[in-house]
Amino acid sequence: MTTGQALEVENLRVELEGSGTDIVDEVSFSIAAGEILGLVGESGSGKTTVGLAILGHCRRGARFAGGSVRIAGESILEKPPEVLRALRGKTVSYVPQDPSASLNPAVRVETQLLETLEAHSFGASDEERRRRLGEMLDEVLLPSNREFLRRYPHQLSGGQQQRAALAMAFACRPRVIVLDEPTTGLDVTTQAHVLETVRELCRSHGVAGLYVSHDLAVVAVLADRVAVMYAGRMVEVGPQRQLFRAAAHPYTRNLVQAIPDLSGRYALVGIPGRAPPPGHRPRGCFFEPRCELAVEDCAGSFPPVSTVAPSHAVRCWRAEDVLAESVKERTRAGAADRKRRGEEVLLAVKGVRASHGERQVVHDVSLDLWPHECLALVGESGSGKTTLARCIAGLHSRYTGEVALRGAVLQPGAAARDRESRRLIQYVFQSPYSSLNPRKTIGQIVSQPIRLFFGADRGRTHRQVGHLLERVALNPALAGRYPDQLSGGERQRVAIARALAAEPSFLVCDEITSALDVSVQAAIVELLGALQREMGLALLFVTHNLALIRTIAQEVAVMSEGRIVEFGAVDSVLESPQAGYTRRLLSDTPSLDAALATTA
Repeated sequence: MTTGQALEVENLRVELEGSGTDIVDEVSFSIAAGEILGLVGESGSGKTTVGLAILGHCRRGARFAGGSVRIAGESILEKPPEVLRALRGKTVSYVPQDPSASLNPAVRVETQLLETLEAHSFGASDEERRRRLGEMLDEVLLPSNREFLRRYPHQLSGGQQQRAALAMAFACRPRVIVLDEPTTGLDVTTQAHVLETVRELCRSHGVAGLYVSHDLAVVAVLADRVAVMYAGRMVEVGPQRQLFRAAAHPYTRNLVQAIPDLSGRYALVGIPGRAPPPGHRPRGCFFEPRCELAVEDCAGSFPPVSTVAPSHAVRCWRAEDVLAESVKERTRAGAADRKRRGEEVLLAVKGVRASHGERQVVHDVSLDLWPHECLALVGESGSGKTTLARCIAGLHSRYTGEVALRGAVLQPGAAARDRESRRLIQYVFQSPYSSLNPRKTIGQIVSQPIRLFFGADRGRTHRQVGHLLERVALNPALAGRYPDQLSGGERQRVAIARALAAEPSFLVCDEITSALDVSVQAAIVELLGALQREMGLALLFVTHNLALIRTIAQEVAVMSEGRIVEFGAVDSVLESPQAGYTRRLLSDTPSLDAALATTA
């Protein structure tokens, strides 16, 4: 283990209490002052477990079973609870994924920020703490005026909430900070500002940062080094540029293949299968069942750590072969599907204006969608994307203007529309965790539209459910399970299957990949593209991820402050944007190639 590091983790093991089953094991790494290490991997890989261990914390039902965590040479795991409480926030800080989770909704912003300083006895007087409060707000580019400080968290935007959480985390100038997916769900512009804030604070104050994320493009932009976790083990760690350009583990290489490419040169490739959970991991390499390069040795025992380059370590029996493959260029994208304009317009939006209460959020929006086509609707949070999508689906009724399906004008609000119109337009929601009824089985969830729209008998419904699950690449045996027994990607596939059960002509996909790993995101986008081609579906793909739309959309509409500021073919808009707002969105979008070019 390297000495003189701000953070040192050595052979960390966390087990499920009472079973001896490991959640994570043999995890070792170090981070220097002012350095940021990106910790990446699919959901369930153990990233957050490792991040919490740095604070000396285990989730309920888990315990530390071995290894050490040292901050500035001081061991953390053996500390009693009262000492750990004093360390958290002062020596080591944590920024959670959901900014609202770190802020008390009943307490004003000013009070919460001052409480952080007071709890750790920062400063010798109230005057000194107030001076530090002003510095904190300046560091995260938040206003320090009275009007802002008197606000409650719900009166802040998502980006402002995350900046306030960062201000609290850096308030007492900690030695180490753990950032657990702090930009998930933020639009690209807000994300870019938050990332720049994190980078500057870590470097200017010599803070060691562990940035936990499943978004590899973000990690490429922010991190100095990257560590890759799979099924509770660290399988590769190395300098950012070297790891992304010359991965020595097949899992890392597959993750890179799944990163959306803003230029459109490379294909988006998902990873088949899923990582084994604790207690169900194979004897040998845990990635062996999903690996195309697996040989007999891979199934026999877990590979040891080997060094393939300075500061670049990997656990793979075939590291040299993988390195030889990694230096080759990513898989090139095939020719994009072009528009088929021989048919009539499927859905026409004309002069739509929509409001939330007294506030108008969509202004005179008009656009057309054709069968077989996908229109991407992009923009920052608050731009009106979701409100427009909900107007089209009838989920938001406070609008004027026209939404016409095959020439027939639809009433505002789904309740006022006829059954056939409701059937033909289906909606897939953003969160795979909240859009499915937790008390119903997957079979019951998918069969509901079948019974509602077609009144099929039990036998036919059962067969149709199996067919739909197969269509979205799920095993029909999952029909008897409940949503909490599925991964996020599997739940989102179920949500898509439920929408397809109505045999729609038009599918609204509202940020449906924003909470998913890059590998799962790639698989979902591949699935939607196949459904679009095979079923003739028209898609409205609402997203803030411009890099993703190249793979699935033919046209793109860019929204800002409730208006369409640019519209056209995807290639044309992304390669030659005319609106200044579109150019800013593109410059703020994390790009692997751009990140690696700046570190060349």
